[in-house]
Amino acid sequence: MKLFKMTIITFLCMSLNMPIKDTIYPIDGYQYSGIKRLKRLQLSLSGDLPDARLPAGALKSINDIKLNLLSKKQVNTQDILVEDAVLQKKIDALFPRLHKSYSITILDMTHPENLRYAQQNETRGYQPGSVGKLVVVTALFDQLAKIYPNDYSKRVELLKTKMVKGGPWVLTDEHTIPIFNIETNKLVKRQAIASDVFSLFEWADHMLSVSNNGAASVVWREALLMAAFGDKYPTMTQEDADAYFKKGSKNDITDLAITVANQPLRPLGITEDEWRLGTFFTRGANPYVGSKGGSIGSPLGLMKWMVQLEQGKVVDVKSSLEIKRLMYMTDRRIRYAQAPELRDAAVYFKSGSLYKCDKTKDAACGKYRGNVFNYMNSVAIIEHTDGAKYMVCLMTNVLSKNSAGDHLALASRIDHTIRGIK
Repeated sequence: MKLFKMTIITFLCMSLNMPIKDTIYPIDGYQYSGIKRLKRLQLSLSGDLPDARLPAGALKSINDIKLNLLSKKQVNTQDILVEDAVLQKKIDALFPRLHKSYSITILDMTHPENLRYAQQNETRGYQPGSVGKLVVVTALFDQLAKIYPNDYSKRVELLKTKMVKGGPWVLTDEHTIPIFNIETNKLVKRQAIASDVFSLFEWADHMLSVSNNGAASVVWREALLMAAFGDKYPTMTQEDADAYFKKGSKNDITDLAITVANQPLRPLGITEDEWRLGTFFTRGANPYVGSKGGSIGSPLGLMKWMVQLEQGKVVDVKSSLEIKRLMYMTDRRIRYAQAPELRDAAVYFKSGSLYKCDKTKDAACGKYRGNVFNYMNSVAIIEHTDGAKYMVCLMTNVLSKNSAGDHLALASRIDHTIRGIK
């Protein structure tokens, strides 16, 4: 059985033009990042552990992940996000313009010299939910660049070696995190607890790969501490951090937290009304930092971010590439990313949702079926083996209905539209 599995892996590597001796991303990123769950995936594909059942599109090497718009780095975002008449007509056929519950932006970058863009209700604001974690990872890399402005290798080393405790900030979140013991090869999936200690890289991975809210609060907290301690952060102790939050003014800490999260978006031309983050992701953060200004996202704001990520302008080229690697989903594909047409494609993805129910109006309302509000958002970069590449931001607020099926179905139709499949 192991020989059969290795034969399949060899075939996949050959078909995707990967070096056969290498493992696959993000599995071949374990040595680089120290993220332990990647070691488990490596052992899974070698046949030493049960099959992780990754889709074919999840088999890229770390070295195969590239930024698609580096050749357009000097082009302004507003000059890229100009409606293409032909693509716009096709997208209009998928989304009736008067339907206010759906908003979308799409950029076809299959041919960078001939980019095609379409949009609908692109400036409408939505509660971003977990898509806001992309703001947090941007803040993390922005602060790393401030600590080590001229040495990216030291930024990676800090991500890999700086171990931090979750503390009450991780409480509470229903999303589980994968905890792999590299000595016993045992995997446990459970909610994060206050005593958990992981590297910055692992907390960031938990935040994006399984969308753990506690991890997002920890990463945002660490970006805040980087801003507060500056070049002293790498040697900062737990006692230093505890004293900062105990003795500091909560109002001042809140102001710094909001600035740390949102300021990196403004040089990208993303306004406060297009994308901002105003509150931490867990109640456990409340004693230490407050909320301010509310959170909002729009398809236009998120598309501006994705375009500049591909241009290498989110912090810098190396940071943009690192963030894109962290978005390369390998835990499981859900909602938009679950479309069967995308199985063989590389998908860099983040999904978010937030809902609220009023049982007095409809006793059947529930999880992902809110009747007061019911936000579901998908951000995806799609790269097919046939060369088709595009980006999508889909944001919806369809009441009393789980929109996961809609997102999946629309992903299939959009993929057919971009690729010209009847």
